[in-house]
Amino acid sequence: MSSTPDRLQVVLVSGLSGAGKNSILRALEDLGFETVDNPPLDTLETLIIQAQRNLAIGVDARSRGFSAESVLEALTKLRAYEGLEPSLVYTTANDAVLIRRYSETRRRHPLAQAGPVKDGIALERELTTPLARAADWLLDTSTLPLPKLRGMVEMRYGATSPGLAISLVSFSYAAGLPPEADLIFDARFLRNPYYETDLRPLSGLDAAIGNFIEQDADFAEYFNKVLSLVEFLLPRFVQEGKKYATMCVGCTGGQHRSVYMVEKLSTHLAQQGWRVIATHREAAKFLAPQPGIIGKA
Repeated sequence: MSSTPDRLQVVLVSGLSGAGKNSILRALEDLGFETVDNPPLDTLETLIIQAQRNLAIGVDARSRGFSAESVLEALTKLRAYEGLEPSLVYTTANDAVLIRRYSETRRRHPLAQAGPVKDGIALERELTTPLARAADWLLDTSTLPLPKLRGMVEMRYGATSPGLAISLVSFSYAAGLPPEADLIFDARFLRNPYYETDLRPLSGLDAAIGNFIEQDADFAEYFNKVLSLVEFLLPRFVQEGKKYATMCVGCTGGQHRSVYMVEKLSTHLAQQGWRVIATHREAAKFLAPQPGIIGKA
């Protein structure tokens, strides 16, 4: 997301402890943002209006005087300033992942210093739910490697990459719809490699899976219709001033059909000159572990 000329970007980064807030702040700092973590909420407006360059501020339940309502009230005030371009980013992850991250770092949850981590997570979810609902970008890092997260932040906020940024996401319907989706396409009606014993362990990144799916009599027509719709919409998004678009493809397990369609769409759009990043939400279930998984944030 490139800032409008003469307008400063102000990014409030919030979310669950351990879900990647600090990783996002570091990525923004590398993009030239001034970063401040957990200032007292009553100083937010003064801090921001005195900023000389793009500013990223970490705000979570540890902040002095924290309440979701106070953060949203401050955000509303910021949006009234002509010289500012504010946005709210909220990071989340599932409980099992958060508990594992705390176990690996051997740190206590800030809201459960004397109790189990799961109690702190539950309390923090409750306190920050209004921020998740109001976020301009709701980001689930449960299966997101750190390099991929940094790439997504750079694509969305990098001043050196103007124009519409497109995020393509594969997902499993069994795990729920991606909350950040602008468009969702369903691939569950296509023939399923899962029922082929030799194909089941593979993913949509493997050529054998692509060959199998493309043998479906309806695949080519469906893919071309999806691509045609996307190609029709993208120039309109640009015309309306949209800075980023998230398009998601789902199948039953998020391993074969949705992954293949996302990769194929990504290739087509990149060849047309669009800035695209492909993410496979259920990747951790079927891809080999990757270095740089987000740790304590």
